[in-house]
Amino acid sequence: MRYATGLSEHSDPRVAVAEVIGQILERIGTSPGLAVLFVSGSHVAEVDLIARTVRQGLEPGHLIGATAVSVLAHRQEVEEAPAVVLWAGQTGPVDMLVSDTNQDLTSIPAGSAVLALADPFSFDAETTLASVPPQVVLVGGLASHARSPGGNRLIADRETVTGGSVMAVLPEGLGIRPIVSQGCRPIGDPFTITDASRNLILGLGGQPAVQRLDDVLSSASETDRHPIRLGLQIGIAVEEHAAVLGTGDFLIRSVVGTDRSSGGIAIAGMVTVGETAQFHVRDPGVATNELAALLQPLRAESALLFTCNGRGKRFFSRPSHDATLFCDGLDTTVVGGMFCAGEMGPVGASHHLHGFTACGLLFGASSAQ
Repeated sequence: MRYATGLSEHSDPRVAVAEVIGQILERIGTSPGLAVLFVSGSHVAEVDLIARTVRQGLEPGHLIGATAVSVLAHRQEVEEAPAVVLWAGQTGPVDMLVSDTNQDLTSIPAGSAVLALADPFSFDAETTLASVPPQVVLVGGLASHARSPGGNRLIADRETVTGGSVMAVLPEGLGIRPIVSQGCRPIGDPFTITDASRNLILGLGGQPAVQRLDDVLSSASETDRHPIRLGLQIGIAVEEHAAVLGTGDFLIRSVVGTDRSSGGIAIAGMVTVGETAQFHVRDPGVATNELAALLQPLRAESALLFTCNGRGKRFFSRPSHDATLFCDGLDTTVVGGMFCAGEMGPVGASHHLHGFTACGLLFGASSAQ
């Protein structure tokens, strides 16, 4: 085995970190190229101790980590309870990057992969993700323990910081593949954006965007009314020239407000005239089927999973949904990760910060036989 994941739900952080180190040593031995630490908020005061103990007991080439409201390992998601998860891999040489706000990734070599952990209050995701070069994959998540600036912890080797980002640049040859599942279904009809300004859609198909929104709301079925009340989304088509657009063909963004005076709809992202847009809703059934379909043709030795803190048992009405699907779909239990305040991964040719997604970084990925 090249990869291993350890989980401890012990309430004493000293016991918890000892347990996860022991699990890693038993499975792959000491001195992995990279170790990744996910610490629940219950242990935030002891993050320095936990990280130091991992460095001393496991002796990884590099250590990266973050605090989260909930964590996951194997087939289990531990939601809002004490837990420590430690993932480790014999990855070969890894480079570490630490920044206060944004990170310039333009010099990352083609074929590399970037594991990114960041603070939601201080990280400039838009600038950083726009700098990811072609033929480089970036996957990661935003720390989710704290609800205000300064409360999260990010780990980079011997350093613990409360803002910015920490990243591990992984070399070629690890069979890395990204997975991004957005879990939405379209409602209404697709329209060309005919007028727009930054994040404001002013015209859809030649009509004021607010009018198109009103049409969708007034004609919504009973099935759609509940998810609309939970938060309407809009999808921007990834491939403009696709003959048919459906689930998975859009970059999903939240509708954050309307401006009746201009007839515009504000969304959480930039738009341009000529793009195709369609309203969407979050749907647990679609989310399950989409993620299962993305994983079904693949196998992997291991995976790191970054799932939104809005998913979990509240959304799916059952525990450990995403972790179980990853393990079943990839035929591995060597999965570790965290619940995030935002997830990062590629959709189409670009990288984006997402919400309500499940983003995975697969190691030793191959096609299912």
